[in-house]
Amino acid sequence: MYLAQKRIKKTLHYFIRQAVKGNEEKVQSREVLDLGSDPSEYIIYPGGHAFYIDEKIQQRLGDMGIEATQEDLEVIFWPFLKPDIKRAIEPFRSRSNTQKKGKMTSHQEEDLRANTHLFDKRRLHYLKFGRMNQGYVGKMSGKLLRDLKGKSRDEIEQYFWRTEKQILKNHELKTYVYVIFDLQRFFTSPSAKNAPDLIDEDSLDEFFLQELCRLNSEDNFWVGECHSQNLHDYLIRYLIMFFDNGFTQRNLANDFFRDFVNRNKAFRGYPQKITVDIKEASTIFGVSQETLNTISKTDLIRLYRRLAQKHHPDLGGEHEKFIRLTEAFQSTMCKRRFKA
Repeated sequence: MYLAQKRIKKTLHYFIRQAVKGNEEKVQSREVLDLGSDPSEYIIYPGGHAFYIDEKIQQRLGDMGIEATQEDLEVIFWPFLKPDIKRAIEPFRSRSNTQKKGKMTSHQEEDLRANTHLFDKRRLHYLKFGRMNQGYVGKMSGKLLRDLKGKSRDEIEQYFWRTEKQILKNHELKTYVYVIFDLQRFFTSPSAKNAPDLIDEDSLDEFFLQELCRLNSEDNFWVGECHSQNLHDYLIRYLIMFFDNGFTQRNLANDFFRDFVNRNKAFRGYPQKITVDIKEASTIFGVSQETLNTISKTDLIRLYRRLAQKHHPDLGGEHEKFIRLTEAFQSTMCKRRFKA
């Protein structure tokens, strides 16, 4: 059993749902009890730090053929416990939960990795590490995925709904959506990996809606969930996150680059041929040709941004030098075969 929430006429209502195995051993969910908008009314405090769940909850579940202990119900009603009692009990509860999880065999970890949807992996990775770089998602430890083990799609979505509200700050909501839908793969510009606010907004919006609709219609994702072709309630929150929020605050160097992109609308990532040779690029960057032939991608970007601040027209620099600097940067990236 697990706690589920649903917004009804702008008010959150809570339900107890149960994951059960349906056709072809696929895990599905069924609603077993409506807790209304205030589940705390079912928590009874006899004194001290003690509490228990109203016995009529157990009775109602028993009438439906569902056996539930007080311990099972405490897990469900935990979010609605009085804060002072929750603080006093939390240390003991955390140790107990850790012991219950136990160890996973390598076979179990591999099986969990293979059966966890990539979208879920991306979400878990960002929520646990807060990184835009998702390069290690495919190799995530099974231990990081165990919170999703044996859960129905509905239970998984309820888990992410709660976790996102607990962890994400308003300023990172749009970045989170950008990462979990892997929108960077549609762009070749150097800003796609680390500065999505520099990407053309119209194109970004188009690709986001494309991926949102694709996930909405993916049967393999919605196993056990029945819904129409309308956008699923669980995906609507991502639509809101994306269009009602902005990316994290930009730094000055990113603003310079955005200015260049806006002034040159035809720019679409790196050119297909080198327009500035290595000799001229070394002069523009003020470093030796040998340095440009061995410089790392990170150091090249850092060098470009430092010089961009010096040559940007809005800070007294010359427009032509700024343009040529950017062309030298693009050509060097192309020559070194650095990926955007």
